[in-house]
Amino acid sequence: MEQPGFWDRPKESGRLLQQRRGIEKRLATLQRLRADASDLAAWRELIEESEGEADPDVVAFVERLESDLARLDLEIKLSGPDDDKPALVAINSGAGGVDSQDWAEMLLRMYLRWAERRGYAIELLDRQDGEEAGIKSATIAVRGNHAFGFLKAENGVHRLVRISPFDSAARRHTSFASVYVYPEVDDSIEIEVLDKDLRVDTYRSSGAGGQHVNRTDSAVRLTHLPTGIVVTCQNERSQIKNRAMAMKILRARLYDREMKKREEEQAKREGEKMDIAWGSQIRSYVLQPYRMVKDHRTGHTVGDTDAVLDGALDGFIEAFLRGQIATPGDAEVPS
Repeated sequence: MEQPGFWDRPKESGRLLQQRRGIEKRLATLQRLRADASDLAAWRELIEESEGEADPDVVAFVERLESDLARLDLEIKLSGPDDDKPALVAINSGAGGVDSQDWAEMLLRMYLRWAERRGYAIELLDRQDGEEAGIKSATIAVRGNHAFGFLKAENGVHRLVRISPFDSAARRHTSFASVYVYPEVDDSIEIEVLDKDLRVDTYRSSGAGGQHVNRTDSAVRLTHLPTGIVVTCQNERSQIKNRAMAMKILRARLYDREMKKREEEQAKREGEKMDIAWGSQIRSYVLQPYRMVKDHRTGHTVGDTDAVLDGALDGFIEAFLRGQIATPGDAEVPS
């Protein structure tokens, strides 16, 4: 940072400053733990002298030590090359018609509330409404400290079991929606997209936006022919801005695709079976006949479904990051 011209490159210098802050944060935690380690002998003597009675100072020390260790463990889990990047979250309704579209909108609200709780900046990039209710799909950008590192835990299929509000017979329905999470690629990462590999379609945006949106072909759909990836953006009133944002999303998805290919190759080299597919069901949200949210990867279970759907996701995310394994014999979730 002391090199001449460092501050003349704001994007590069900003990225390095962010990395430095993350390293400094981990070092501060390590220094506290090192100091605590030197005090352990003294605390052990106090415990022995207390003759089995819990000294309040000892309890407070142990609780703080456990908190620091948990924080350090989580910070280590968030030290991946993309974990400090902003996140692009794409939500798509699955089979099930209006129920699944309504469920997709519930998930969108859940992630918006979660991001608001953490003070993250949110940008709605695309939203395709359902014919009757809910959404067919939506894409949001979540920008803040380690946004992708946290939200990558949400990548997969989410399942809802409830009495359908759209069924006149009040029967129980199972709905599915998929969540894709990608790191938002900055300009320092080169992802080449050739014009000959793109099909560009423009159309009129749907939903709110005023007369200008409804009268002009401002929405943009990009199709990457070699991979079949399709990206849409209609948030901006300008076709140029929508195309620029659609290109950014496309670059992020191509980058994510390449990173997953590398993970697969690494898994093959190490002789491990690694499930990195988005299609695996990761979590069930049960509203009927009982209320429960269960993560099938970690076994983490919460009974307060309203709180979870209102954005209380930290317990699920932290359990995923710490690599907890579901315990045998867990009750099955009804279909």
